[in-house]
Amino acid sequence: MSNVPVAVVTGSNKGIGFAIVRALCKQFPGDVYLTARDPGRGQEAVAKLQEEGLHPLFHQLDIDDLQSIRALRDFLKEKYGGLNVLVNNAGIAFKEVHDTTPFAVQAEVTLKTNFFGTRNVCTELLPLVKPYGKVVNVSSMVSSSALRGCSQELQQKFRSDTITEDELVELMNKFVEDTKKSVHEKEGWPNTAYGVSKIGVTVLSRIQARVINEKRKGDHILLNACCPGWVRTDMAGPKATKSPDEGAETPVYLALLPSDADGPHGQFLSNKTVRTW
Repeated sequence: MSNVPVAVVTGSNKGIGFAIVRALCKQFPGDVYLTARDPGRGQEAVAKLQEEGLHPLFHQLDIDDLQSIRALRDFLKEKYGGLNVLVNNAGIAFKEVHDTTPFAVQAEVTLKTNFFGTRNVCTELLPLVKPYGKVVNVSSMVSSSALRGCSQELQQKFRSDTITEDELVELMNKFVEDTKKSVHEKEGWPNTAYGVSKIGVTVLSRIQARVINEKRKGDHILLNACCPGWVRTDMAGPKATKSPDEGAETPVYLALLPSDADGPHGQFLSNKTVRTW
C-alpha cells in the first residue's frame, strides 16, 4: 500500500474540475486523480496536462453510477488505504431559460447528478478520508439566491442547524415530486432546478461537517462548500467573468488548507471568504 497522499477531483476532464486538477498537480504533495465518466475524454485531459509537464493520474468515475463510485472507493482503499483530499466538482446544468426540456425532467435529472450523485460519492468516500483530510463540495452562489426564493418555511428548514441528511433527502425528493405535479411554486420552491440542487449541496455540506464533529472530532478533517464564481465553461458560457483557473482558486484554497488550520469548516465560501447562509 502506498503512503503517498492522494487527491481526487470528480468531473474533472474539462472546465473548473480540469483547472482544479492542474492547480493541485502543481501544489499538492502527492498523487492527483483526474476523473471522468468517459475514459477516452479523461485520458485526453490527462495527456493535455502531461504536455504542460504535470503528472495527473486517471480513474473512471460516473457519479450517477453507484458501481462506478464503489470501484473508485475500493481502488483508493486498496492502493492508498484512504484519501486525503476530495473535491466534489461534478455537476450538470440545463440552460434553464432557453431549454425546452420540461421543468419536471430538468428537476429530476439535475438533482439526480448534482445532489444525489454528490451525496453517493460522499457516502462511499467520506469514511475513507484520513485525519487532516480536506473535503470540498463545489456548490454555487445560485444556492443563496435560490434559498432567498424559497418560502419562509423552507428557508427555515434549509438554514436549520439540526436538519438531518434524511430530512434533506426528503425535501430534495419532494421538490422533484412537486415539479411533476406542477405545484412546486405553490409549495414554496423557486423556479430553478439548478438552484435547488445546489441548496442541497450546501446544506449537505453543513450536515456532513456537523457529523464529522460528532463522530471524528479529533481527526481535524475540514469540509466546506464553495462557489467558484461565474466561470467561462461549457456550462456557464463564454460571457462569464472568470477563467477556469480563476474559478479553481477557492476550491483549491480549501483543498490545501494547512494541517494546523481549524477552519473554515462546515461553511459556504466564495472568493475565499465565508458567506452567511
